[in-house]
Amino acid sequence: MFPTKLRADLTEGPALVCFSHLRWNFVYQRPQHLLSRAAQFERVFFLEEPVFDGTIAALVRTETDCGVEVLVPHLPPNQEPELIHHHLRQLLDGFLKAHRFSELTFWYYTPMALSFSEHIEPDYCVYDCMDELSAFRFAPPELVMREKQLLERCDVVFTGGHSLFEAKRHCHDNIHCFPSSIDKDHFGSARKLVNTKQPADQATIPEPRVGFFGVIDERMDLPLVGSLAAAMPDVQIIMLGPLAKIGPGDLPRATNLHWLGQKSYGELPSYLAGWRCGIMPFALNESTRFISPTKTPEYLAAGLPLVSTDIKDVTSPYGTLGLVTIARSPAQFAEAVLENLQSGHEVERIVRADQFLADKSWDRTFSEMRAVMNRRGRSAEKINVRLSPPVEQLPV
Repeated sequence: MFPTKLRADLTEGPALVCFSHLRWNFVYQRPQHLLSRAAQFERVFFLEEPVFDGTIAALVRTETDCGVEVLVPHLPPNQEPELIHHHLRQLLDGFLKAHRFSELTFWYYTPMALSFSEHIEPDYCVYDCMDELSAFRFAPPELVMREKQLLERCDVVFTGGHSLFEAKRHCHDNIHCFPSSIDKDHFGSARKLVNTKQPADQATIPEPRVGFFGVIDERMDLPLVGSLAAAMPDVQIIMLGPLAKIGPGDLPRATNLHWLGQKSYGELPSYLAGWRCGIMPFALNESTRFISPTKTPEYLAAGLPLVSTDIKDVTSPYGTLGLVTIARSPAQFAEAVLENLQSGHEVERIVRADQFLADKSWDRTFSEMRAVMNRRGRSAEKINVRLSPPVEQLPV
């Protein structure tokens, strides 16, 4: 069964190995929230994609403040995919042989990790499907095939939103929807920081300010962002977050449009405290068809009104409940932002948002996931980890 008590033996006790396409220190989101809670019950290892800067294959291990141990494979550059998979397989095997955990859970965010882990039978296998990765830019062509294989072998599937659940519900007999949740205390602190000293790079930007935070990639409607800056010349637009798969030259520029780069999770409330409205100017394309933005309830917890494009998992439930304004054209988007800046119904809006968020938390979400895992239980037949040949047999 999935562990129900805090771990006591850190050497041979139960362990969870997460295979992720995201870096632990990139953006703090769903994986970090869930796995930091899992680390209270068993050892958790977060295996990232490789970094190609080594002379030999090596696995570098770092422990985070929350107890999750991050594993980063460092490999020699300029290698063929087959050799990369060989190295990753051997690094994983060597790691598991060194520990011999009493129980082993594999938790996948990327089906592509099967290329070096499919030879191992864990006690329990989880696929936490937070995005339709095959729709993202530069997605590997074999990703769809790998996901089919993962669905065939995993014990349970979780989805990060309702639209993704509807798309996958017939692919597995034990699939459950767990939408984005919220750390209310963290983002709620933004309300207490209103009228306090602003972060240095935002303090010099005049008010009123509206803003977005998150990864800025092909899911962002950059022409819409540019049109908002032109339509609202007296409103300052703050854009926080790292660029991914696009470059600085792709960004629209305007005197009232400010690209301030990536900020840490801990810094976000201090920035949101200086905004009057949140914006989610997502493009409507294949990469956003199934997204369920974690930031939606985070804006609400911060006490901000929010305007979004017509993203399915935002329109329902947030739009239909009147918690988020849904804009279906650039003109509607600018109009909605300006209306929110002038609205006199702030207290009523915040009360309704708080009522909606009252029973939502990452603690509850993770607890309910564990309950689902316990209902299915771990297979008694999956008791041996089958490992590949030793590292010495690999080509150099």
